[in-house]
This record gives sequence, C-alpha cells and structure tokens, in this order.
Amino acid sequence: MTLPIVHHPAYCADLPANHRFPMDKFRAVADLIRAEGLLGSGDFYRPRPAPFEWVALAHDPVYVDQVFNAEVPQKIAREIGFPMRADIALRARCATGGSVLTGYLALEHGLACNTAGGSHHARRAHGAGFCVFNDVAVALKVLQADGAIRKALVIDLDVHQGDGTADIFSGDPDIFTFSMHSAKNYPVRKVPSHLDLALPDAMEDAAYLTALQEVLPDLLRQEAWDLVFYNAGVDPYFEDRLGRLALSRDGLKTRDRYVIETVRSLGVPLAGVLGGGYSNDIDELADRHVTLHRTALSIWEAESRSERTSVLG
Repeated sequence: MTLPIVHHPAYCADLPANHRFPMDKFRAVADLIRAEGLLGSGDFYRPRPAPFEWVALAHDPVYVDQVFNAEVPQKIAREIGFPMRADIALRARCATGGSVLTGYLALEHGLACNTAGGSHHARRAHGAGFCVFNDVAVALKVLQADGAIRKALVIDLDVHQGDGTADIFSGDPDIFTFSMHSAKNYPVRKVPSHLDLALPDAMEDAAYLTALQEVLPDLLRQEAWDLVFYNAGVDPYFEDRLGRLALSRDGLKTRDRYVIETVRSLGVPLAGVLGGGYSNDIDELADRHVTLHRTALSIWEAESRSERTSVLG
C-alpha cells in the first residue's frame, strides 16, 4: 500500500474565462500525481459529496440549503467570488467530502492527503474569498460527532489568515486553530485564531522557518492531539499572484517536511489539504502544490521502511 491520496473529478468546475481563481489547478494536480507515479500501483480514493447533515455541523443550515439549491443571495455570491451554480455547489460538496475522507484515512493509516481543501475563509454564516464550505471545519465536526476524535490541531500555513476556521471553532475547547500568515494580506478583518503569527511582507525562507520552529513543537506538546489537519497553501511563494511573502520552492518543501515529520515523530495522524496558490501558469502552480504529496509520500515510505526494519529486527 502507498500513501492514501483523495481526489474527485468534480474538484474542477467550469469558471468564466479570465476568472481570478485558478480552478484548472485541481485537474492538473491530479494529472501530475499520476504522471509521477505517486499512487504506486493503486489509485485515488474517491470521496462522496458531503451531505447536508455533514455541512450543517459547521455552517448555518439556511446558508447550506441556499448552496445546495443554487439560491445563494447575490451579495454573498459576490463575497465568495464564484457564480453559485449547481456544479459549483457539487464541487464544494466533493472537496468537503474529500477532506472528511482524508481525515478518516489519516486516522487509519497515520498520513493522508487531499488534492483539494483548505477553504478556510468560509465562516459559520456563509462563504467568502473563493471558499464555499470550510472543508476542514466540516471534517473535524464530522469526526467529533462520530466519536473518532476529541482533540485536534489545525496548522494553517496558507498565506492568508484562516478567519473562517477561527470563527467556527472560537467556542470549541477541543479544536485548536493556528494560523501563520501575511499580516497585510486578505482578509482585512481577521477573526482571531487560538494562535496567530502575522508575518511582515517579503519574509524569506530562513526567518519563516525559524518562526515556525519556535511555536510548532510547543503546540504539539500542548495536548494529546488525536489528529492534525495541515493546510499546506503554497501562496507564501515569492512569485505567487496573491501572496506577500517570499518563500522559495525549497523553502516550501522544507516547510512541508518539517511540519509532517514533526507531527509524525510524535505518532499523531496528519491529514494534508491543498490550500491556496495562485498563478496564471497552471503547470507551475500544480507542480508547486504537489510538493505536499511528494513530501508526504517520502515520509510515508521512510516510516514504512522503519516499521519493516523493526519487525525484522
């Protein structure tokens, strides 16, 4: 068996030409994962679209009903930034179901990744910022309701602050939200996470990684976490169209390796989601995003070798 990776063809919906959101990246990410053989002899895990009951655990049922029936008010649709059609609703449901499945697979196997997810601007009341449903929040609510987890940590390293996730879990003592992001980037009005690290413009690899290393080990020791959800947004990259930080490709790779290895060294399951990334060059962007899956697979394989050696020894 190889690293569990979750994908659904509906992750990629049609958008008008020249739309700011690079929707085609989801198809390109899946194609690149296949082309590089990251699935081994297996295939993607295919999620079910999230049903109403799952999504309503994290969002206002009135808003959920509006999305499911393609009747979202124009004011909210403008805040989301998508034409709120039936196929956009299906895409949001599939991406959310994908993160639920990724969470369960991580609990079963120790490590799993989605090829979408990280829609962290969707708050309880409604979506925003290209985020229809907060897939990570829904996944954690489903896992809680199922009794599969109690304590969970969200590590959000997208360049934008995870305001929606912070909003949804503001009163939940069992879910800890950590966001490390560009201070001057979207959203203008931020909702406080349990821990926020707001970074100055143009921060490069060394300073960024130092800041992360100063907080992550203490966070992981703070509780006996049942699960970590990791938002591996690649928009801190120095050439990202909507970022204000200055990480290199090596910096993104080192960041992902540090997070995954640190979490897994404590035996805590980790579920990785794609997060943000913006470029007119879809191939470049997909290659940047697949850093998560390549890194997770290398760590998965190292863990598997270690387990075999332990059994044989």
